[in-house]
Amino acid sequence: MGIEFQGATKRYPGGSVAVDNLDLTVEDGTITVLVGPSGCGKTTSLRMINRMVEPTEGTVLLDGKDVRGSDPALLRRGIGYVIQHAGLFPHRTVLSNVATVPLLAGWDKSRARKRAAELLEIVGLPAELGKRYPAQLSGGQQQRVGVARALAADSPVLLMDEPFSAVDPVVREGLQDELLRLQSQLGKTIVFVTHDIDEAVRLGDKVAVLRVGGRLAQYGTPSEVLRHPVDDFVASFVGRDRGYRGLSFLSAKGVRVEEVPTVELGSTVTGPADRWFLAVNGAGEPRGWLPPSTTVDGPLREGDLTAGGSLYVQGTPVRGALDAALSSPASLGVVVDAEGKVVGAVTARQVLDVIENHPEGVSGR
Repeated sequence: MGIEFQGATKRYPGGSVAVDNLDLTVEDGTITVLVGPSGCGKTTSLRMINRMVEPTEGTVLLDGKDVRGSDPALLRRGIGYVIQHAGLFPHRTVLSNVATVPLLAGWDKSRARKRAAELLEIVGLPAELGKRYPAQLSGGQQQRVGVARALAADSPVLLMDEPFSAVDPVVREGLQDELLRLQSQLGKTIVFVTHDIDEAVRLGDKVAVLRVGGRLAQYGTPSEVLRHPVDDFVASFVGRDRGYRGLSFLSAKGVRVEEVPTVELGSTVTGPADRWFLAVNGAGEPRGWLPPSTTVDGPLREGDLTAGGSLYVQGTPVRGALDAALSSPASLGVVVDAEGKVVGAVTARQVLDVIENHPEGVSGR
């Protein structure tokens, strides 16, 4: 179900303009991210879709129909909506929170609660959390409940207004991964608001950069926005390191994966090592590095090892390969397969050679 803004404008009494003549098409089954500084009209644009904000001029179409032709309450009931801090009802259990929309739609209580339990599982929460109250959950868990409640409408459209901005970076990354996993399964049409360009390029099939005053500055794929910003404002907003971010969209094809010397945990190591060895467990998964000149007399334990930096999953974009090589204490980026088993290693020089010779390049303007 696609969404289209046609000259959508929101002007408030006194003359201030929140959104100025927005023309933008959100394609069916994709994630479109609205990003920009404070005061650029991101949230106002989002709320025009479910009529929480009415445009002063122009039109917003949902599946080709003007949203003003729908009753606001019925429209909102059929559109998933996730906000910062989840917006859960504090005196209702988690299960009751998620069951709210099906109950409003006329489902009987048993069916609504069964659906709520299914949705908790879909967003990665254990069933026993359904009996708890929002205050008994972590921030990340509350946001997952918020997503589950939005999915309860079973609508093809999901609106998300800075849903992950109130949690710490590690939890935030996990929630982003969860959203991408859900989208791969459900294929919703998602409009996502954020002020964070890294979040925008990680999640979006398309990214709309808005400038202060509510005007659309650029709309395109994350790669296009990073590598070809249309003007100085967009270039400044996406940052001077946009070329590095752009590596997230370049293939690692051509990066040579070399053999890496390994040693298995629990094996007997006598005397000092003469070079860096990658320690692996019995399943062939990396556990850390044994530095040169380290003396180990007896079975090798994890306490003997140095932390190994990030891992590069074979077949993913080249940025991961460079990160792995640069973060490794051995200057060898560990390459693993999809199951997490060691395949080999890469050096930063090997990765940079591929980047420098890549036909698409990595720099912006």
